[in-house]
Amino acid sequence: MTLEQAREKLIKYGQEHVLKYYDELSDTQRRELLAQIEATDMSILEACKHKEDLGRKGVITPLAAMELDEIEANKSSFTDTGLEAIRGGRVGAVLLAGGMGTRLGSDNPKGMYNVGLTRELYIFECLINNLTDVVHKADAWIHLFVMTSDKNNEATINFLKDHDYFGYKPEYVHFFKQEMAAATDYEGKIYMEEKNRLSTSPNGNGGWFISMKNSGLLELVHGEGIEWFNVFAVDNVLQRIADPCFIGATIQKGCVVGAKVVRKNAPDEKVGVMCLEDGKPSIVEYYELTDELMNAKDEKGDPAYNFGVILNYLFKVKELENMLEANMPLHIVEKKIPYLDEEGRLVKPEAPNGYKFESLVLDMIHQMESCLPYEVVRNREFAPIKNRTGVDSVESARALLQENGVRL
Repeated sequence: MTLEQAREKLIKYGQEHVLKYYDELSDTQRRELLAQIEATDMSILEACKHKEDLGRKGVITPLAAMELDEIEANKSSFTDTGLEAIRGGRVGAVLLAGGMGTRLGSDNPKGMYNVGLTRELYIFECLINNLTDVVHKADAWIHLFVMTSDKNNEATINFLKDHDYFGYKPEYVHFFKQEMAAATDYEGKIYMEEKNRLSTSPNGNGGWFISMKNSGLLELVHGEGIEWFNVFAVDNVLQRIADPCFIGATIQKGCVVGAKVVRKNAPDEKVGVMCLEDGKPSIVEYYELTDELMNAKDEKGDPAYNFGVILNYLFKVKELENMLEANMPLHIVEKKIPYLDEEGRLVKPEAPNGYKFESLVLDMIHQMESCLPYEVVRNREFAPIKNRTGVDSVESARALLQENGVRL
């Protein structure tokens, strides 16, 4: 991108201030700034003008889950269907691993955190071991796509290479970086974090597919005949990945999305719950649940909104590609954003001072016509690591790993 092209783009979106320090920059810094301007989607900044309209929910009604007894009764058939898809090369796995271990007291990527007690056992290792179990069962390798971020891309790739991918075949591991979105003040003006760098943040966990597409990996996906993606987060060390029974159930039920869910341990547990919104699959976040929804009952007398998502989804690739043609809903989040003041000095605010822009996986669900909520046993498949101690922590995950026979 030339300087004139950059100026033209910035004028279009009212962001001319981004070039304030251009004349002070070295040739390398100028190239870096122009490249960032070119890569940044500024159309999303218009959302600031009507942010009150974003995130409004439609009419919420229950969506029944496939419960454990039905899964058990059909386990053999579902598993055979899933294994057939895996052996046919039609299933890929996508690990969302862009986060850092900051809340765990680590400066490394979150997946590098060691959960072992008497030996080294890393989060990445736990997940790859779980996927390898399926590889052995199917006697077929599964392509694993790892989404990193600007902050942890190099460290993640080097770590997995240094550990020989924990026994996974390197030719089946592919990396791509999550795209970034600009961060702004309350008027929608992009902050600068350096004189040659816009302030940006990851575009949300719903940005994984557009990030994968823009990295050029869909050519590989089409070439390999991959029709389904099992998408999962880095912080749940017990989750089953490319689970043949889950895949088979989703395929047999004719759904274009499957969502692993757990029965809530309390009406106000902080998990998003599966539902229908205006007749289409959706997820209501825990803070959006009214008392009326929290206390609603189904025909069996059980809570109607009783199944929480664990960020383990199965998406049909064709539907994801169709979704790209539509605009994903946008979420505007208030955050503390470091920025350069009028004198060009870096300020680290102590209170929120602007907006970051994200799309979320739950919005991808709502773009689809059908979804199978698939119940799993909480203590066997849900050990999230959000904190160092307490609820959903390193401590609780270690206890659950030991409960499931994993040597720490």
